[in-house]
Amino acid sequence: MQLGMIGLGRMGGNMTERCIRDGHKMVVYATDKDAVKKYAGMGAVGASSVEDLVSKLSSPKAVWIMIPAGEITESVVTQLGTLLEKGDIIIDGGNSMFKDDVRRANTLKKKDIHYIDVGTSGGVWGLDRGYCMMIGASREAATVLDPIFKTLAPGRGEIERTPGREKVDGTAEDGYLHCGPPGAGHFVKMIHNGIEYGIMQAYGEGFDIMRNANSTELDEALRFDLNLADIAEVWRRGSVVSSWLLDLTAIALLENPDLSNYTGFVQDSGEGRWTINAAIEEAVPADVLAASLFARFRSRKEHTFAEKILSAMRQKFGGHIERAAGG
Repeated sequence: MQLGMIGLGRMGGNMTERCIRDGHKMVVYATDKDAVKKYAGMGAVGASSVEDLVSKLSSPKAVWIMIPAGEITESVVTQLGTLLEKGDIIIDGGNSMFKDDVRRANTLKKKDIHYIDVGTSGGVWGLDRGYCMMIGASREAATVLDPIFKTLAPGRGEIERTPGREKVDGTAEDGYLHCGPPGAGHFVKMIHNGIEYGIMQAYGEGFDIMRNANSTELDEALRFDLNLADIAEVWRRGSVVSSWLLDLTAIALLENPDLSNYTGFVQDSGEGRWTINAAIEEAVPADVLAASLFARFRSRKEHTFAEKILSAMRQKFGGHIERAAGG
């Protein structure tokens, strides 16, 4: 089918290429003119603006937005709302806040324009591995885009079927799922990212404990000089903690066992914060997810004022002297 793609970065570009490979007719636009030329060279139709992209699409038109969440996505959705017509579809595949999706969908519904939010997981590996997609849309709109979802999804591959799945219909085994009405896709992806924070933090803390198992503060008989790259590798083989995140950890540790090429400054995309806000609104305890988010905040600081307060209190009540930095 024909699809317009706005945004040709690491994910938008790879998604475009995956669609071209499968025979879909792509019309593409990005502020980076070289990126437009690159994918036009692969067979896409290049556009010089959002208006030009819309003009080159046949009705009913479908436009996928793959740009950073926030004001820029809001602006493009608003612009498309003035350019598209009844029966056309806007797809936001970025990491927008699900409440924004619900608002946009309700606004566009007045014009009979469909809005689809797609939580997309797969990162820079998606070109070859495919993308796991969590879709929020009307059933009608999701059905129209099914050929695109099928192309972008990883498919069943060699993953062993969940016992009993042969009795269940649906696309979940193929790597994409219509989760519910507009907003539901990005809501599920938001929780996905919150869980991701927790898993990553658990791996990070576990490997840090093993790295410090040879600390001079330990009894010499209880010290271990562990090969973390090998441990990551053996855990990949049949362990209950195996995962793609562990696969990536194994790659990083093999490349550089000390990880000296990383600073440890860890950003958050915003979805971790939204996950905690959702937990608060629902009165659901989320201890691990909250702690993993706060750990990311901590990674960006040297010593916080709060830690200085703790140090001052320890010195005042017990005469505890701060250890010198690095000591």
